[in-house]
Amino acid sequence: MVRVVLQPGQRFWCALGAIAVVAAGGLALTNPGPNDLEDFAGLHLVEVIEGEICHKPSLPLMLQMVLQDCPSLVRSQEQVLGRLAREHSNRLNFGLLSVYRTSFGGQQLLETLRLPRYTVTTLAAAGHFVVLKTSTQP
Repeated sequence: MVRVVLQPGQRFWCALGAIAVVAAGGLALTNPGPNDLEDFAGLHLVEVIEGEICHKPSLPLMLQMVLQDCPSLVRSQEQVLGRLAREHSNRLNFGLLSVYRTSFGGQQLLETLRLPRYTVTTLAAAGHFVVLKTSTQP
């Protein structure tokens, strides 16, 4: 049996290397996947849509009269919005983290109402999401 004796400086670097390998493995295991993106995006889109549509006078008056409780209506669509975001996202998976680019919208709903094109770039790592960049085009 061969016994390796490490000097104090070598022990430090071996321990640091072992910690780095464990940390990288932990990050890779907690790299959020598409299902996690769906959950995150549903919540995020509800906040954005509620702010853009329900709390601004952007809806035509007739639609405002029909939609008595716009925030509740938007919140009830959280799962649908999350699924829509997942279906319109591209993932760059780097193992330890992922970058998602989601882009959708631009459809004409009514003659006077067009959905804006919404694009978002999101960093996913360690079980969390961080929105890096958003853009909206009318």
